[in-house]
Amino acid sequence: MSDELSLLDATAQAELVRRGQLSAHELVAAAVARVARLNPTLNAVIHDASQTALARAADPALPQGPLRGVPFLMKDIGGAEAGQPNHAGMRFLKEAGWKESQDSYLTQRFVAAGLISLGRTNTPELALLPTTEPQAYGATHNPWKLGWSSGGSSGGAAAAVAAGLVPAAHASDGGGSIRGPASACGLVGLKPTRGRNSFGPGLGERWSGLSAEFVVTRSVRDSALLLDISSGPMPGDPYWAPQPARPYVNEVGAAPGQLRIGVMRRGPRDVQLDPQCLAALDATARVLQAQGHHVEEAHPAALDEAQSIAAYVAIVATNTARALESWGEKVGRSVQNGDVEWLTWTLADLGRQAPATQLLASIEYIHGFGRRLAAWWQAGFDLLLTPTMAAVPAQHGVLSSTAEEPLRALLRSAPYGAFTLPFNMSGQPAISLPAQHTPDGLPLGVQLVAAACGEDLLLRVASQIETAAPWSQRLPPTHASR
Repeated sequence: MSDELSLLDATAQAELVRRGQLSAHELVAAAVARVARLNPTLNAVIHDASQTALARAADPALPQGPLRGVPFLMKDIGGAEAGQPNHAGMRFLKEAGWKESQDSYLTQRFVAAGLISLGRTNTPELALLPTTEPQAYGATHNPWKLGWSSGGSSGGAAAAVAAGLVPAAHASDGGGSIRGPASACGLVGLKPTRGRNSFGPGLGERWSGLSAEFVVTRSVRDSALLLDISSGPMPGDPYWAPQPARPYVNEVGAAPGQLRIGVMRRGPRDVQLDPQCLAALDATARVLQAQGHHVEEAHPAALDEAQSIAAYVAIVATNTARALESWGEKVGRSVQNGDVEWLTWTLADLGRQAPATQLLASIEYIHGFGRRLAAWWQAGFDLLLTPTMAAVPAQHGVLSSTAEEPLRALLRSAPYGAFTLPFNMSGQPAISLPAQHTPDGLPLGVQLVAAACGEDLLLRVASQIETAAPWSQRLPPTHASR
């Protein structure tokens, strides 16, 4: 039964429990067995909470939410769970044995929906890279091709969902960390509008507003349902996105109308675009044209602004410096050079050396950058279609740094965030959808970007593509059903 369940999305698994065809305990026990069998190969789950999960699943007080009894996983950065580790890919926190004392608001919402976490998934140190190969916990393998990256920073989450361990998993995105892993593993990855999901009560925002938390899923309907569950302001949030006119699940299958969609067929800022990624883009453009949409080659001119990357790195560096300082305060010992990876320490050094005025100037720049991007949608376009990544998933070790070249991994990462990180700066919603595969079997995704608060439109069009060019039957070689 475990192998058959691995083929079902979260909505279908919840329906089994609701109809009494399976108990929550049976559903979770099957997922625990899948993790035990496949995780030694994938290294996706780094903190096991299977016994806690089984106990919760057997508890009559399990919430009667829309996803009651569905197995889930939390990413090991953000999504704090009381009594569970939250190591953010850091050996410093691993050695300190750090555990959280309270649930985040997002965790509370997942729990109230009836989701049951089996543990926490692997992530690069402080979510800094588009690959998941932290020194603290080792590399996560892509279930489509072992030895290749599952993306980052939500690489553990994406590998687990793609391999059928769980139907959906918590993820976060500060420059493409939901969308990139979704692309690399053949999943749906929605980055919500800035402020859609709360970072409370521990934080007001992360990375000065660049980051967002949500999930990776196998189906569009799961993303829609989970967005209904996760979204909405919480007390003390510094800002929030307005709630939709109707539930997001109602957008799945709803007709989007005839849309004007711009397509970007080259890399921004002269970033080289792999021909395989371009082919996946063109295939999706043809699907959209066949659905009656007007598709034309066009994109916001602001995407070619070279200064945007300097502003982005300045904000990330400053936030990295503060993250190390903050974690040191929590643990009771300052973080030293040898406690973290070369890239992390070098970025933090850059952040520590930058004056406060530079951070403010960078934030001012990205606010203007976001307005220049938004003007393109205001001028008459409904959506922008791009590749999710400008390069195919990398082999392990490619996106790495050395003591002599501490920034090497970051510099090599440019193709993997070229199309995604601009919309972390603008705060717009964007979704990665499976498109094609390379000849050696690695998935390639495409990205759709809407105007702010346009998740409803993204979900309508995403479900249209899912129906016209379905991906649910494509399974990686390393999958629980095999």
